[in-house]
Amino acid sequence: METAPLAEEAFRVLREVCAKIGIDARGARLLRLRSNAVFKLSGNAVAGTSAAGNSAAGGEMVVRIATAPDALTRLPVVVEVARWLADRGFPTVRPADEVADQPIVHDGRVVTFWRYVPSRGRPTTRQLGRVLRSLHREPVPPVGLRTLTDPLAEVRHAVHRAEVLTATQRSWLSDRIEELTGRWRDLDTGSPVLLHGDAWIDNLLRCQDGHVVLCDWDGVAVGPREWDLVHTYHGQRRFGLSASDVDEFAHAYGSDLRLWPGYSTLMEVRDMYAVGIHIRNASGDPFSRQELPRRLDSLTRGDGHARWYMAAPA
Repeated sequence: METAPLAEEAFRVLREVCAKIGIDARGARLLRLRSNAVFKLSGNAVAGTSAAGNSAAGGEMVVRIATAPDALTRLPVVVEVARWLADRGFPTVRPADEVADQPIVHDGRVVTFWRYVPSRGRPTTRQLGRVLRSLHREPVPPVGLRTLTDPLAEVRHAVHRAEVLTATQRSWLSDRIEELTGRWRDLDTGSPVLLHGDAWIDNLLRCQDGHVVLCDWDGVAVGPREWDLVHTYHGQRRFGLSASDVDEFAHAYGSDLRLWPGYSTLMEVRDMYAVGIHIRNASGDPFSRQELPRRLDSLTRGDGHARWYMAAPA
């Protein structure tokens, strides 16, 4: 079986960080490895106090270990915004308040702890539309939020540094990113709002009572609402959502992005954005090595409807 260096490194960081703050990481389960390594701690994690004075209660927690190069500049605000929204009663996951001084930096990785939300079943795009409508009506929180001005910045950085790309691929991607960046700047968007930043259906959790909460706030920013909306439409284009899923989302949100003049450009920008994580992770993650050629091939051929995957097909 092929080894996964990213996963192995994430498990090591998890064990070392948890030992430092007095949490038992035995039995931790890797839930996801994309832009973050996401672990569920077992319910019998042991409480304790680290030498640094962090009091950590055990129990139902999720640990997120960031892989993005700019995580340290973003995650303090991410934790602050999520806590601010939770205090206002917005349906969001909450940082684990008993772990002090988040985020924690360990061996170059940025680690955050969150309350675990028991979930059951799959949420609907209708629920996602309602949650986003509510989010976009919230005031901008009084913290140092970034403004989303260049959604392809991380992809540009990944292309420049990646060893997994050929010279031809790197040249094509660089040219395409610059073209799309110019088109993005010309878009006529509405007034800026508080953005989730990665408002995909998989970042909505359906609680056991049927209510839903948003998770994964790493992309939180102030910017055009269209960036939050496009994920669902892109989900039909690439990830298996149906036309009725998109119709229900648009109805619940109260407007349909397909009627907006910038729709085509925004979908192309989202296509390129969705390649960045696999460029960054391909050297250490077997699935990214498998998925990256699929996505690059469809982009270079101009195939706007080739199926992409979030995990290896069964």
